[in-house]
Amino acid sequence: MQIIIGNIDPIAFRLGPVEVAWYGLIIVIGMFLAVWLSMREANKRGIGEDFIVDLAFWIIPAGILGARMYYVLFELPTYLADPIRMFYFWEGGLAIYGGLILGFITLYWYSKKNNVPVWLLVDILAPHVMIAQAIGRWGNFVNQEAHGGEVSRGFLERLQLPEFIIEQMNIGGNYYHPTFLYESVWNVIGFAILMVLRAKDNVLIRGEVFLGYIAWYGLGRFFIEGMRTDSLYIGGLRVSQLFSLVLIIAGVGLIVYRRFYAYPRPPNYTEGVEPEKTFQEKKKKYDQRKN
Repeated sequence: MQIIIGNIDPIAFRLGPVEVAWYGLIIVIGMFLAVWLSMREANKRGIGEDFIVDLAFWIIPAGILGARMYYVLFELPTYLADPIRMFYFWEGGLAIYGGLILGFITLYWYSKKNNVPVWLLVDILAPHVMIAQAIGRWGNFVNQEAHGGEVSRGFLERLQLPEFIIEQMNIGGNYYHPTFLYESVWNVIGFAILMVLRAKDNVLIRGEVFLGYIAWYGLGRFFIEGMRTDSLYIGGLRVSQLFSLVLIIAGVGLIVYRRFYAYPRPPNYTEGVEPEKTFQEKKKKYDQRKN
């Protein structure tokens, strides 16, 4: 990793005229880790790793496209002045909430198309998406973006941060809150909690891993977003804070409803599905009975 005047070079390496940025490389690493972990969990729950690989070919492009569309939508005047820059993904400008929205829509469509239980599938993916988000925030670190307001060097030192993080938060001679780090750590903690609870028998019902993920992420993002200097706004309100509130309310509300009021009660997550049967076989038998 090349260091230039105390800051990290945003270009990881060069292959002739081609430059590979740390931002994109870090995001790709997070994606591959999420897919690999999901493949392993899918095998345990009777879905199979091949389904996750096939799903990844749909959901990853949809997530990137949604993240970019969301960001461009709220910065439309800037991009209308230079439309070609809408396609400059390597410059940054990927809003995670846009990726989650379009990614979930794609997942819902693909699961219904293949007769896979949606709640089970999102439970498999959710913690791994969270750890991918934690990794991806380090791309913002390299680009010196998604930071908070100005602070003193002494403040950062009191956080016991490594020197390379402190110096990377030195932007234009001023030091800033490493909000990328706050969110990354928050996501790692959430990932660990969800993984521990998910592995225990008869603790979580199907859907609660995913709902716990959106509530946990929404809670952390609400407060961290309030510290950032690059928020997207609707009027005077931060868009991500509003969306975070929606996630918190939806996550907690649905957990309470589905656990105490839904009938029939959803199955436990660890029940998975019958591993000896493929979803295609079950769908075929269902269609035969129907006819």
